[in-house]
Amino acid sequence: MNHSRFLHRGRNFIRHLKSRMRLSRRSFILYSILRALVIVVLVRSILSREYENVALCILSLLLFLMPALAEEQLKIEIPPLFEALIYLFIYAAEILGEINHYYVLIPGWDTMLHTINGFLCAAIGFSMVDLLNRHSRRFNLSPFFLSMVAFCFSMTIGVLWEFFEFGMDQLFFLDMQKDFIVKSFGSVTLDPKGLGRPIRVSDITKTVISTASGKTYTINNGYLDIGIIDTMKDLFVNFIGAVVFSVIGYLDVTNRSKKPISTELLIRRESPEEAAHIEEKILENEQETEAELRKRIRRPGQRRGR
Repeated sequence: MNHSRFLHRGRNFIRHLKSRMRLSRRSFILYSILRALVIVVLVRSILSREYENVALCILSLLLFLMPALAEEQLKIEIPPLFEALIYLFIYAAEILGEINHYYVLIPGWDTMLHTINGFLCAAIGFSMVDLLNRHSRRFNLSPFFLSMVAFCFSMTIGVLWEFFEFGMDQLFFLDMQKDFIVKSFGSVTLDPKGLGRPIRVSDITKTVISTASGKTYTINNGYLDIGIIDTMKDLFVNFIGAVVFSVIGYLDVTNRSKKPISTELLIRRESPEEAAHIEEKILENEQETEAELRKRIRRPGQRRGR
């Protein structure tokens, strides 16, 4: 009984979040399309018994609900463009990147996503501090410091993610920090005198790895760098994304009396009047959805009666 009540409440809550999504028609259409594509992949993964992909699909469907959940719990408004970018980022990272192997098949896919991640995280950081700046008497930062906080927030998220990738690679050998073939390097480890002088090795044609079990692995055209180049590249493009939005946010704040540049990118807080109006709209959407479901249920019965 308690289990059925819990499921019923969960379904109602998800239906409530979807009704909130419908307030923005364009972003809801995009959400519906991406959700349908994820469900197709989910069904295919179940039939092929690829349970790791099933988990990624379920995770993607849950992540799609996060913007609406944040709006509901925090009483904020996420602009439709920003919301659409979040949906596309989730789909590109989880479904295209992981399940369809775009990270391996398409050069630069991971780089593109890390750049967008830096941009989005800077937008989130800027919005959080900007909300405090507007609604607090004790908190008053200049536009420059707002931008600096946004930049530092984005870079912190980027570093924490690289920590996570490193941990997964060390514990579970997932190779989240993708390897690179390196043809030359300098190393003080190879200094025969042990004086810490870097010995340069160039034009590497082959590396042979031998294990204690007797297995050998051959790497042609260089040696295998395990993660450091990928990590530094990811942090660098995260840096670029963070800088781009920090500049946009700075221009927005300094020209707020004119036409804001980042109107569609900054999260803002709902006023009590707006929150009440939004709840009314959500209730209307829920009633429309229930009416449509009742019609669909009645139609088969009516056909049988005839």
